[in-house]
Amino acid sequence: MTSSSQETTGARPSGELARPLAPSEGVTARSADITVDVVVIGAGPTGENVADRAVQGGLSAAIVESELVGGECSYWACMPTKALLRDASALRAARALPAAGKAVTGDLDASAVLARRDQFASGWNDSGQVDWLTGAGITLVRGHGRITDTRTVTATGSDGKTTTLHARHAVVVATGSAALIPPITGLADINPWTNREAAGAKSIPGRLAIIGGGVVGSEMATAYSALGSQVTLISRTRILPSVEEFASEQVTEALETYGVSMHVDVDAVEAQREDSGDVRLTLSDGTTVTADEVLVAAGRVPNTKDLGLEHVGLTPGSWLKVDESLAVVDDGGRLEDGWLYAAGDVNHRALLTHHGKYQARALGDLLVARANGEQPDLSPWGRHAATADERAVTQVIFTDPEVIAVGHSARSAKDAGIEVSVVDHDLGAIAGSSLHADGYRGQARMVIDDQRNVLVGFTAVGPDTAELLQAATIAVVGEVPLDRLWHAVPAYPTISEIWLRLLETAGRDR
Repeated sequence: MTSSSQETTGARPSGELARPLAPSEGVTARSADITVDVVVIGAGPTGENVADRAVQGGLSAAIVESELVGGECSYWACMPTKALLRDASALRAARALPAAGKAVTGDLDASAVLARRDQFASGWNDSGQVDWLTGAGITLVRGHGRITDTRTVTATGSDGKTTTLHARHAVVVATGSAALIPPITGLADINPWTNREAAGAKSIPGRLAIIGGGVVGSEMATAYSALGSQVTLISRTRILPSVEEFASEQVTEALETYGVSMHVDVDAVEAQREDSGDVRLTLSDGTTVTADEVLVAAGRVPNTKDLGLEHVGLTPGSWLKVDESLAVVDDGGRLEDGWLYAAGDVNHRALLTHHGKYQARALGDLLVARANGEQPDLSPWGRHAATADERAVTQVIFTDPEVIAVGHSARSAKDAGIEVSVVDHDLGAIAGSSLHADGYRGQARMVIDDQRNVLVGFTAVGPDTAELLQAATIAVVGEVPLDRLWHAVPAYPTISEIWLRLLETAGRDR
């Protein structure tokens, strides 16, 4: 996730944060006109990778960015939030072993956790990323980018000066997404946290209420409860509604064990900050929740509100629809001449940093091919196709226990009309799991396409399951027949032995 055109969501920091918002100085390009082959709006991981692939292919590229080079993932999402979670995860792992548990005394030092978090966010200074961008031969223009004409972007700097960028071949929108602030009475007036404030907080609130039980809400409930907050989680659905239900149940039980107060299948309907500074939330069942801070984790909106989309006949503030080449389309099909593309969160295909980078690599190579008069390979799994966005989306949810998933869940496969078999196995019954931690608890599921006898989905929940994901991803992407998977022998005793047990449960002669 990255943000160039920062969406106005109604949220403001409700206290001192551990980051400056000013980008590093001395890199603003100032010229009446710049002409390059490719202009990219948004210098997050997606935009950086599009530009880099284009330059490696012999094209010239410029990036327009109004915030920090590196985007949401580097400063307000992936890196700092996982740093907030890691110490607690290591402590729980040590305490799950008898000898190591006895050697561990005391609680987490929250200040030390926050200090390490600051390091992984580079102190909210993007000079290192700027150096990389410059070294890669990419022109950086500081400013708010707007599409002002065909193949034309105007960047307005904080000083009001403008730079006009002309693209010989393509303009790529990689502006990402921002936190959605739902229309709850009084919510915008209480200065709620979003993922940005949660990632950059300078101190740990005594009481934190979280609205939203998705990935951000569940991960931050895990992190802040471990760091000493009394956390209340409010979700209108079950926790982690997009994953298999068994994974959701285990995460819910773990959060309750860690002292998180759960309000599931209810909405927050009103918010008010009292004279004391406390926030009082009223829920749809009549319950009230009092907190020091409220984190809103209720979804995302595209950073396209002030992007100049009206100049190409599109609706400002909307997700950008794309075709198989990631060219922007409207209801009537591809835009004239096909010069406008969108990659990453903003096209709503898969709101995950690694999938944005995956799209970027395919798109950058596609732009090079088209610039050279070559026909791109957009066949499934072709070099210029982002097929994994449709068939093999991968995700790790860094709750405790971790949840991993690739491809279809049982429900999504059936909704897609695939005739499937579902195979489950107790992850805690594996020898490697027993060695890994006393009382290890987890579960794994294969979703099998019965007609083709290949894996189309895999989900697992349990401590340290993240390292299982790539093997599952290769099996799904490679469409490896189950009878061939029997020959992928897992080392003993490791948690990867789950593959053998799942295959045995499925039956060798399918």
